[in-house]
Amino acid sequence: MKISRDEVLKIARMSRVALHENEIEPLAKQLEQVLTYAERITEITADVKEPSTKNVNMFREDVVARQYPEEILAQAPEREGSLFVVPAILENS
Repeated sequence: MKISRDEVLKIARMSRVALHENEIEPLAKQLEQVLTYAERITEITADVKEPSTKNVNMFREDVVARQYPEEILAQAPEREGSLFVVPAILENS
């Protein structure tokens, strides 16, 4: 994929990166290499049909267990009604 000088300057402007004149051509070549690599990876992985394991628990079945709040709250060092009392971390303005 060919990257033009104008595209490099536009990317630099959008990224708020200052470029010297002698940096534009080498950067264009590097960007071309990155995009060519990404294109090759996309082509290679397009044929792979593996199920996604994202957000899948591989170790045990998920089981909904009934929780009893009173047992949990009884373990708190300090509580106020049905809430845990914790140290303040934000200041009041």
